[in-house]
Amino acid sequence: MHIAFLTPEYPHSRIKRAAGIGTSIKNLAIALSRKRIQVTIFVYSQSEDAVLEDQGVTLHLIKHKKYPIGGWYLYRKYVNHYINRTVKSQNIHAIEAPDWTGMTAFMKFKIPVVIRLHGSDTYFCHLEGRPQKKKNFHFEKKALLGADHILSVSTFTAEKTKELFRLKDTITTIHNGVDITLFTPDHSTIIPKSILYFGSVIRKKGVLALAEAFNTVFLKEPKAQLTFIGKDVKDAKTGTSTITLLKSILNKDALENTTFIAQIPYSEVADAIRKSQVVCLPSYAEAFPMTWLEAMALEKAMVTSDIGWAKELMINGVTGYATHPDDTQKLSDGIIKLLQDLEMSKKMGSQAREHILNHFTQDQIAQKNIKFYKEITNS
Repeated sequence: MHIAFLTPEYPHSRIKRAAGIGTSIKNLAIALSRKRIQVTIFVYSQSEDAVLEDQGVTLHLIKHKKYPIGGWYLYRKYVNHYINRTVKSQNIHAIEAPDWTGMTAFMKFKIPVVIRLHGSDTYFCHLEGRPQKKKNFHFEKKALLGADHILSVSTFTAEKTKELFRLKDTITTIHNGVDITLFTPDHSTIIPKSILYFGSVIRKKGVLALAEAFNTVFLKEPKAQLTFIGKDVKDAKTGTSTITLLKSILNKDALENTTFIAQIPYSEVADAIRKSQVVCLPSYAEAFPMTWLEAMALEKAMVTSDIGWAKELMINGVTGYATHPDDTQKLSDGIIKLLQDLEMSKKMGSQAREHILNHFTQDQIAQKNIKFYKEITNS
């Protein structure tokens, strides 16, 4: 069986962008390859045309092209034509694309098309309560209606997407998984009283709520250290940098104990998580976040949000504490408990990894995907 993925991002040194969608696709692609499924990845909007081999997976980098008029349509048709040639020459059985901005709208294939819901622009705009460009909604809906099958990384995302687009088709949930061989615990490097946030530094991830909570944490734990690792994103509401907003929220003493680190290579993320005592990821908007899976696999007790998707991964009071980001008092209470009660922190971290081992290893998730693709391709 030969499966292809169409994506705007993928973790590789020759590819200019990679985030959660790219990471989850790469994890799945490598796991499928190890199980003797042939995998091809088409990465569009790149700076070059190239065909590469990476850990048993074939990557096709498709250079972005500019057109005097109608580029949004003509580039889609160019990518579509490129993929169709490869589908025919390489005998690809099915192709999958993410829901984000509906890239497969106006594309036609002679093989089954699967859209996997990682969280569309429509979905995130709804969760964040912000306006959306009409063309994004139109493209995403057209892509979803044109798909032969729809998968989702969480049931919450599936149900919300069906509601927003008024879809009637059945949506199958296959959660994201994590490679437990890459994310192995090591408690010997933990920095006492350290709190870590990692991911894009942006309002929707709950970082402003975390800053408010840290002011309270610092009053009870003056040795606490908060670290933000991730790209500073311009704030949609104020137009200023999010880190500037964070610095305005943190009081003087708490700010002195706060460190901001720009993006680090993906290979170094696991070490940064290992060194932290507590991981806090209080996001307002996710589908099924890889960051949470990675931290739990590394036996980190976490403080997270409790919105929708969270209930499919976190077990409040068992794998950590979950609360709404707006409740900064409960957010700070959870962090303080895990900083002060080392035995509880260790126990919750252990239970978090056990939960991953039982339900969310990449091997388990790969098997579910293989079963799904065999069913839709009759392979």
